[in-house]
Amino acid sequence: ILIPGLMSDGRVWGKLENVLSKTYQVHIINIAGFANTPAIGNPSLTEAKQQLLAYINMHKLHKPAVIGHSLGGFMSFWLASNAPTEIGPIISVDGLPFVGPVFTGTNSTTVDNLVEQAQQIKNRYSNMSQQQLIEQSRYGLSIQASSDEAKAIVMSMVQTSDSKTVGKAIYTLMKHDLRQDIANITSPVLLLGASGGFSTDEQKNAMQILYKQQLQALPGANLQMNTHVRHFIMLDDPKWLEDQVLTFLGKYL
Repeated sequence: ILIPGLMSDGRVWGKLENVLSKTYQVHIINIAGFANTPAIGNPSLTEAKQQLLAYINMHKLHKPAVIGHSLGGFMSFWLASNAPTEIGPIISVDGLPFVGPVFTGTNSTTVDNLVEQAQQIKNRYSNMSQQQLIEQSRYGLSIQASSDEAKAIVMSMVQTSDSKTVGKAIYTLMKHDLRQDIANITSPVLLLGASGGFSTDEQKNAMQILYKQQLQALPGANLQMNTHVRHFIMLDDPKWLEDQVLTFLGKYL
């Protein structure tokens, strides 16, 4: 099961899907309100998680591997924490159990520390026009992807995303800290991190430490950092991602 991230849809998985489909049955999930998938009246990541579990049961998928990018990576941790007997190996592509430390740079950050900021973000996005959403996203584009081609793909998905859905999703991520919950996970875990957006070795090392600290409750988890790519790893270095995914899945599926 492949889950895209914030303001993304299944097109981010195009190259990986082509590789995986040679060996595995692949299910690509799109989340309402992101990219070309129409928004719904009351968007909820909690509801999306429940729908994913229902989807797994409906299609009789036995402990499927779940691969998620960013928000989708968080969702993979969430699914495996809540339903450890139903989820197989998980791979999070630059998605963490708790997004808060990304904002603050320290894993001492708690949900309580971010209450006011989370509400402000939710309110700001709920009042954004489509053009404002595009401009806001373009502002941070340099940390999302490296090449002009990759940036164009990211922006093409942003342009059709729903700002209210985006704001509520960020709010939910900031309000949910899974760093202790992941201790419930019984399946193998691989976290792929990207630190290519940082310019110094010191900054990259600090990011690797931050990612590793997020996995303290799951000592068996595997962390692999790519110091050359940015957040959309699958767009910056698809071959590296494919190699990591195939090696990991080959051990457990």
